[in-house]
Amino acid sequence: MRRELAFEFSRVTEAAALAGYKWLGRGDKNIADGAAVEAMRAMLNKMNIAGEIVIGEGEIDDAPMLYIGEQVGCDKNGEPVDIAVDPIEGTRMTAMGQSNAVAVLAAGEKGAFLKAPDMYMEKIVAGPGSKGALNLDMPITDNIRLVAARLNKDIKDMTIITLAKPRHDAVIKEIHALGCKVFSIPDGDVAASIMACIPTSEVDMMYCIGGAPEGIISAAVVRALGGDMQGRLMLRSDAKGQSEENDRMSADELARCKQMGAVPGKLLKLEDMVRSDNIVFSATGVTKGDLLEGVTRHGDVATTETLLIRGKSRTIRTIKSTHFLSRKDDEILKVVL
Repeated sequence: MRRELAFEFSRVTEAAALAGYKWLGRGDKNIADGAAVEAMRAMLNKMNIAGEIVIGEGEIDDAPMLYIGEQVGCDKNGEPVDIAVDPIEGTRMTAMGQSNAVAVLAAGEKGAFLKAPDMYMEKIVAGPGSKGALNLDMPITDNIRLVAARLNKDIKDMTIITLAKPRHDAVIKEIHALGCKVFSIPDGDVAASIMACIPTSEVDMMYCIGGAPEGIISAAVVRALGGDMQGRLMLRSDAKGQSEENDRMSADELARCKQMGAVPGKLLKLEDMVRSDNIVFSATGVTKGDLLEGVTRHGDVATTETLLIRGKSRTIRTIKSTHFLSRKDDEILKVVL
């Protein structure tokens, strides 16, 4: 994938963040997400690529989302690019005016990413110093001990980040019983995965059951940062418990997995989820967070902060941009103003 495309992808997440920010604190996560989707789609369709959304938020093509299999880009004969997206990771945080919402995407050469339905994924992440220590088939407590040994840290000094969801209550109790610190966040496991991989972070590991799209995006940035990750696709009934609705959705997920060649329950190593180092990861803050500043806006002028990582060279850039919104293209104007 051409190096110059990296900056173009940063413009995509900037547009999504600006569009989502318009709905900050207004209580409607779907409108915020829809605006970010519209902005992201408009920017992707201006790029000279033959792109395909291989991991997205859904598969129903008449819904306001970037759906799996959607073709993007303005050059059908252009460079083939696979794209994994989450126009706003943290739509609820955006709607509620809370921190750590980001617009994210990962892009790679054709075939770079595992193809899977929009379903659940169990995932565990650690930084470069713990590469090779993870085993998702083992209990979380054993993984913590292995990573602590690699990092030469006492168990009581370990910090694990996870999502504050009822499905994690038992795991959090186990980690606390081990003597570790737990950071529980409302949403945002992509940001949490990055925090587990950067040396300036207090976080040593990330564990959660979250979305498969976020899992593949996380795998891309973890690989780009030299960290390690394992995952496992999960049916809704396994992640959320048996119910008539969950069982029905799980049957649909099984059918989609068979169609796409994905296997629920199979242990996935990092290299299974992201098969190439030739990837780009871009994240732009929507709200202020642990990784990025959020959008600020004063009349016609807005500022953004973007984390842009190119996996092949392991180049990490933080881009601070000032946007004069009235100068944006018409497709972007209508969702940011």
